[in-house]
Amino acid sequence: MKSHTQVVVIGGGVVGCSVLFHLAKHGWTDVVLLERDELTSGSTWHAAGGMHTVNGDPNVAKLQKYTIELYKEIEALSGQATGVHLTGGVMLAATQARMDWLRGLVAKGRYLGIELEEISAKEAGEIMPLLDPKEFVGAVRTVVDGHLDPSGVTHAYAKAARALGAEVERFTRVEDIVRREDGLWRVITNKGEIITEHVVNAGGLWAREVGRMVGLELPVLAMEHMYLITEDMPEVKAWNDKTGTEIIHAIDFDGELYLRQERGGMLMGTYEKANKPWSEFETPWNFGHELLEPDIDRIAPSLEIGFRHFPAFQNTGIKQIINGPFTFAPDGNPLVGPVRGLPGFWVACGVMAGFSQGGGVGLALANWMIHGDPGADIWAMDVSRYGDWASMAYTNAKVRENYSRRFSNRFPNEELPAGRPLKTTPIYDLLSAKGAQWGAAYGLEIPLWFAPEGVGDEFSWRRSTDFEHVANECRTVRTSVGLSEISGFAKYRVKGQGAEAWLDKMLACKLPKPGRMTLAPMLKEDGKLIGDFSLANLGNGEWFIAGSGIAEQYHMRWFEKHLPKDGSVTIEALGPRLTGLSIAGPNARNLLAKVTRADVSAAAFKFMDVKKLDIGMAPCLVGRVSYTGDLGYEIWVKPEYQRAVFHSLMAAGEEFGIGLFGSRALNALRLEKNYGSWAREYRPIYGPLEAGLDRFVAYGKDADFIGKAGALAERASGGRLRLRAFIVETDDADVIGDEPIWFSGEVRGWVTSGGFAHGSKASVAMGYVPKEIADESGGFEIELLGKRYPARIQPALLFDANLERMRG
Repeated sequence: MKSHTQVVVIGGGVVGCSVLFHLAKHGWTDVVLLERDELTSGSTWHAAGGMHTVNGDPNVAKLQKYTIELYKEIEALSGQATGVHLTGGVMLAATQARMDWLRGLVAKGRYLGIELEEISAKEAGEIMPLLDPKEFVGAVRTVVDGHLDPSGVTHAYAKAARALGAEVERFTRVEDIVRREDGLWRVITNKGEIITEHVVNAGGLWAREVGRMVGLELPVLAMEHMYLITEDMPEVKAWNDKTGTEIIHAIDFDGELYLRQERGGMLMGTYEKANKPWSEFETPWNFGHELLEPDIDRIAPSLEIGFRHFPAFQNTGIKQIINGPFTFAPDGNPLVGPVRGLPGFWVACGVMAGFSQGGGVGLALANWMIHGDPGADIWAMDVSRYGDWASMAYTNAKVRENYSRRFSNRFPNEELPAGRPLKTTPIYDLLSAKGAQWGAAYGLEIPLWFAPEGVGDEFSWRRSTDFEHVANECRTVRTSVGLSEISGFAKYRVKGQGAEAWLDKMLACKLPKPGRMTLAPMLKEDGKLIGDFSLANLGNGEWFIAGSGIAEQYHMRWFEKHLPKDGSVTIEALGPRLTGLSIAGPNARNLLAKVTRADVSAAAFKFMDVKKLDIGMAPCLVGRVSYTGDLGYEIWVKPEYQRAVFHSLMAAGEEFGIGLFGSRALNALRLEKNYGSWAREYRPIYGPLEAGLDRFVAYGKDADFIGKAGALAERASGGRLRLRAFIVETDDADVIGDEPIWFSGEVRGWVTSGGFAHGSKASVAMGYVPKEIADESGGFEIELLGKRYPARIQPALLFDANLERMRG
């Protein structure tokens, strides 16, 4: 075994072997994989081996498509058969709500290049003969679905990696990982130690244990998962003989089942409601090629539905029940990427759908390690989407919920209850008493809307019970003054002798003068967006940054990576140590004037000014800015003062008819101003020109800010895309994101977000289209719930187009 290497990959399952292969393929061949037992020991060997391209996140779907297309390549490189059977498949809907969701998948497939086709239940029965069409209302036919040999695929990755120069050490258990003072890692094993620059935790069932070696508690949990294999079925043989093909893969969402052919019989697996975690606190190191005791009673309700939906199963015996553990993250997506505060330590774990996602995970991680960027938009898989709040107990609750709902509809207005409430602000009870309906973002409870007594969300793909109440909240803001809780934004303080020069390098904007704020795009080395913030210069070398709450860990990882080594700059995420309130509307200034002695007149407190002032008796930081696009102020206050400030504002606001508004109203209001948001309009695949943020980029400033060359190149070429806002002539539903944009009968773009702009009584969609058609006056349609609706680009802002209210 080597004593020194560039990368140590820990874990010999499909994910670890994929990472090893992709590192070697892309030029890093001084790499070693350590496996405590044989390759595939853990979850890989007993996996059902299904694969598919469809995923709720389109960026993950792209990586799944890549994974499946890769199998021919690794089979050819390695000479190892992968056992790939591309049978195609069918996804089934037993309810109209499920059918609406499937239509959304078909629509996404149009711009992802994934071939999907809506078919009737009768047509589904003609291509999947075991199902009873009377049990379903419709279906979607898939092309790139099927199954494979889990062991064959894993060994093909490993053999292909070896052929490229990588090494694999089996029966080599990692016992500890220690970071040296020079930044290198000591990987201590039962066979000695290896010194390495990079460590990849692809530990699978043991990912938690590997993480704990470096002081990291990863939010992953193993769940028992069962599937059964039947005796040979005459119906299967008849179909094989008649068509010369296998029975296709099937997913019965409403039955919580997936099915495929297994030799002369069928395999049926379930994500049952009565699920069971495995080894909740610590995974035994001696677990390997073992299975868990089957518990058919636990999956009996799902099997009962399965036998009704697929009657042929009633006439056959069960040959084997497989019960084995698989790891999940709280939302079911993998955990991938570099770990904040641990330079050179990477994770690739929680990859439950390893044979659909393993290739994409390996590609993204290899790109990230070699080039400093994953080469794709993998926010849905980034380990930084979780913070310290994702404790073991939280993870347990959310994983169990996610497992039980894996095949359930998740409606756009549905908030899942497990693990909540966890983080709350000091006015949580006051807002609850006012009818707040809560959501969670980065673990924090945030008010979505305010419901009258006896009213709550009715989950739907279409406009629901909140519609008129959100409209009232918007009306209050636009006609008088509204108050909103904004603690969910991420807040950062930057200080130090070198702070100004560092910010000038990190951010693409022109830095504001003391007492002023600005919008601040942040770019990667290639000139693409990695953040959008508001930046305030508080004077005396102190700066305040506000940004997307869900990206706090993501952005802190980036900030800390680029901090100067001399200690001249410090940055801290303030998190719950700073809470926020926002007031907005034509009476916002009048309200603020009633609760402070400071001069807040238009002349004394200009748009984008920032001041420290008292509200009532509480010291606050107040910026004259509002995401509503109206006259407004953001008020930042220590948590011990938030209740007092809230009471002061609400009492003084009675004269103006003040009302509370939540994030759904904020969404409706920002759409009238075409304001984008992080992880929707602004993502690391778009440049500032494409995203409409180029006016905030100081191309000519002296500082050689990160991404400057890339931004200048985009400006010179014009980029490929343009972000546009559309008015959609829809009826009872609005876009939520990822719907295709049609132009002249072809799919040419995609929606990033949208909703109903109540103030303008218009259904709005924001999205990207090629620059060549970005200024066309007609010809656009947006597909929503299986129907194409006429859409037109907004020629001007729907609200305050001349910025008189906002700047006045």
